[in-house]
Amino acid sequence: MKTGYLICLVLLLTLSGAARADVEVLGLFKGAALLKIDGEQKMIKVGQQWKGVALLKANSREALADVNGERMTLTVSTRISTNFVKPAASTVRIRRNANRQYITNATINGFGTTVLVDTGANIVAMNSNTARALGVDFENAPRSRVSTASGVANAWSVMLNSVNVGGINVQHVQASVIEGGFPEMVLLGVTYLQHVDMQEKDGVLMLTGKF
Repeated sequence: MKTGYLICLVLLLTLSGAARADVEVLGLFKGAALLKIDGEQKMIKVGQQWKGVALLKANSREALADVNGERMTLTVSTRISTNFVKPAASTVRIRRNANRQYITNATINGFGTTVLVDTGANIVAMNSNTARALGVDFENAPRSRVSTASGVANAWSVMLNSVNVGGINVQHVQASVIEGGFPEMVLLGVTYLQHVDMQEKDGVLMLTGKF
């Protein structure tokens, strides 16, 4: 690692219950940061969260992070002492409809839409018309061919900036855009669902965000 990238920045975070966590930024890079928290090191990328610190922006000089719901700019001279409280996990309750489907509202890339929870889909999927309405730039994305109920169609592999269901927000979600009108609504597949805990009881599906 180049010396210019090494940072000796220590954030002193006071946990509830008098526990103390030391957060040290060992390196800053374009789109990533090397963190050390309680003696454990990990490289995290922009959009990822680790032990309560979410990285929003980063370059070789500074980083923008979310700590305890507060945005902070981290530089070599920054020193922070603050109360740190782990945010409560968000839970969304979705009632099963007459067709035994779990349908709810979501926000994708800042645009509202309707989604169908589909644990059988390994990826979030939407048709090309919906993608355009949501501002998803897919036409220059990697393309493939997929089988649909209407036959074989073009599909594009994209990365959604964010998918938010009832406050459970996940950034950088892999998705597939399928040419034509299939699927009719966005399929909320595993690339989003892997970030939540799911529990089904009495016709209600509960999604709880993982932190």
